[in-house]
Amino acid sequence: DRDLRVGLIGFGLGGAFFHAPLIAATKGLRLATVVTGNAERRAQALRDYPGVRVTSDPDQLWRNAAGHDLVVISTPNRSHVTLALAALDAGLPVVIDKPFAPTAAEARQVIAKAREKKLAVSAYHIRRWDSECRTLRGLLDRGALGHVLRFESRLERWRPQPKGGWKERPEPEEAGGLLYDIGSHLIDQALYLFGPVRDVYAELDIRRAGAGTDDDVFVALTHQNGVHSHLWTSCLAAEAGARMRVMGDRAAFVKQKGDVQEAALRAGGRPGGAGWGEDPPDQWGLLGDGNTARAVPSVPGAYQDFYAGMVRALRDGAPLPVDPQDAVAGLEIIEAAQ
Repeated sequence: DRDLRVGLIGFGLGGAFFHAPLIAATKGLRLATVVTGNAERRAQALRDYPGVRVTSDPDQLWRNAAGHDLVVISTPNRSHVTLALAALDAGLPVVIDKPFAPTAAEARQVIAKAREKKLAVSAYHIRRWDSECRTLRGLLDRGALGHVLRFESRLERWRPQPKGGWKERPEPEEAGGLLYDIGSHLIDQALYLFGPVRDVYAELDIRRAGAGTDDDVFVALTHQNGVHSHLWTSCLAAEAGARMRVMGDRAAFVKQKGDVQEAALRAGGRPGGAGWGEDPPDQWGLLGDGNTARAVPSVPGAYQDFYAGMVRALRDGAPLPVDPQDAVAGLEIIEAAQ
C-alpha cells in the first residue's frame, strides 16, 4: 500500500512541533503539503521535510484534493471550523487540533458534514497518550486505587507577562485563553479516564495586567459515576503543583512531573528512537496506601499512537483514535464553565 498523503495547514508551534514530526514518523503516512503564508516557516518546512510541497493558500490544497488523503488543521482557533468544512467539501478526511471548534454547536456542524460526506474527522486530543495518563489508566484498569474519589490534574506554567497574539484576544470567535488552550486537554483527559459529567463549576480569572483572556483557571467536574475531577491551569505558577494526584478508597497515586514528549519535540526529537516518551525513574509516580508508598514505573508516553490510529481508521475502518463526539462533550463543559 502506498503512504497516505497528508496536507498540513499551519506551521507554527503546533504544526512544526506537534504534527509534522509525528506524521513523518508514522508508518503509512507521508507529509505531502504544508500550507503556510510565513516565509520563515516555509523555509523551515522545506529544510526539515525534503520533497514536501509548500503553498501559502489552503485553496491550492482543495484544488489538488486528489493528491491528498488526509488534512490536518493546526491554525488559529477561529479558522478551525471554516477550514474543516472546506476540507470535507473537497472530499478529504480531517484531523482538527484542539479546540476542535469555538462552540459545541459548530463542532456538531462539522461532524454532521463529515457524516453527510462519509468522511472521517477526529480531534487531536493527544494528551490521552501522556505518560502519566497511560500509567494511571493501567492502575485504574487493575483496580489498584480501589473506588476513585477524586482526580486532581494540573498543567501550569510561569508566564507573568502576556505575550500578545491571538490566544490573548478577548473576541469569542478567537476561542483564546487558557480554558480553550490547556483546559481542552485537561477536560478531555478527565472525560477519557472517568466518563461523562453531570455538573460543572469553574473559576476563570484574568490575573495579568494587559491580558485579554483567562490566564488562571480552575474547573471542578462531577462525573456521572461520582468521581470529582479538579483541574487547574495557570500562567502564574512560579512553582508548579503535582501534575496528577488521584485518591481512591484503597490507595492514592501522585505524580509530580509531567510527560517528557513536549520538551523532546520542541528540542527536535522524533518518536521511534530508543527511550522515546520514557520518564527517568526519579520522576515515576508514587502509589501509597497510607502506610507504604512505592514507585510505579511510568508507561512511556506515545503521541505517535494518534497518527498510527488514523492510518488504521482510514485504511481498515478501525475506530478513530479520538471520537469527535468526545470533543463536543469537552466543548459543552467549556461552555458551562464560561
